[in-house]
Amino acid sequence: MNEFSFLTRFSATTFLFPGQGSQHAGMISELAAAYPVARETLEEADDLLGFKLSDLCLNGPEEVLTDTINAQPALLATSVAVLRVLAQELSAPDAGQDGPGACFVAGHSMGEYTALVAAGSLSYADGLRLVRERGRLMQEAGTTAPGRMAAVLALSAEEVAAICARVSEAPDRVVQVANDNCPGQIVISGNEAGMEEAMARLSDAGARKVIPLAVSIAAHSPLMQPAAAALRAAIDATPLLPPAVPLIANTSAAMLTDVEAIRAELTAQLTGQVRWTESMQLALAEGVTRFAEIGAGDVLTGLIKRIDRKTTRLAVHDVAGVEALVAAVAA
Repeated sequence: MNEFSFLTRFSATTFLFPGQGSQHAGMISELAAAYPVARETLEEADDLLGFKLSDLCLNGPEEVLTDTINAQPALLATSVAVLRVLAQELSAPDAGQDGPGACFVAGHSMGEYTALVAAGSLSYADGLRLVRERGRLMQEAGTTAPGRMAAVLALSAEEVAAICARVSEAPDRVVQVANDNCPGQIVISGNEAGMEEAMARLSDAGARKVIPLAVSIAAHSPLMQPAAAALRAAIDATPLLPPAVPLIANTSAAMLTDVEAIRAELTAQLTGQVRWTESMQLALAEGVTRFAEIGAGDVLTGLIKRIDRKTTRLAVHDVAGVEALVAAVAA
């Protein structure tokens, strides 16, 4: 039985799981102090991975936490800690049912792994091992083929993609749309030469801002290809079950319940584009009116506000957030 079966008590709801960039020292520290199960979940990760991830999540230092190989398991562990608090609070038989309607999970980039843990497709232990390996492989690929990423504001995804395509016609230039996050916020990724030219062209084309991101790898670009085969081998070796609720996938912006399709998605998103705007539009088309971000920060609820301001949005990373989500079922 999926330990997070409480998800199905919610109607017209998509549970969102943050990706790299949302991490920060002290994330969920209030919950870890208030709920022993949250602290125990982080400490379980310590035992599984062989180092003090819990201390890194709660106390930093920030520069070590931000390292790709640490940030990815840290984000998964903190989101699962919040899920276990919610499961505990919603375990009573009279905790209520929100009503009929569709429920989905979605995760931004590596958050897709957390979404699969929530949906009962991937175990917590296997999820931690996979994202730790994913982070290691991405770090290794970034050393072999250094790259950069940048956020582009106030241009459409189509405009940005067209400029990236023109720049990439040169044999020494690699650049593409990495994330279509929401209308007016696109992230590009590529090698140094491709990024330098694309950023200049995008500014000339009328972008309000082109902001370099504090990363040293070109995620969601062909520069991650050296990591793809090894990651696929790790994914293939990991047991997966059909998710209890559908996953809205990053690269296809489609609902997935088939295990082989999910394996292919997890591999494809390493080099492919995160189609977040389209993914959330699919959820809206399916009747979703509430989005609950589980884990560190509120980046994804902020993006949803830009996609559809009429939605209900909850960022669940502290006691107040847990109480608000539990109240939604009890109402």
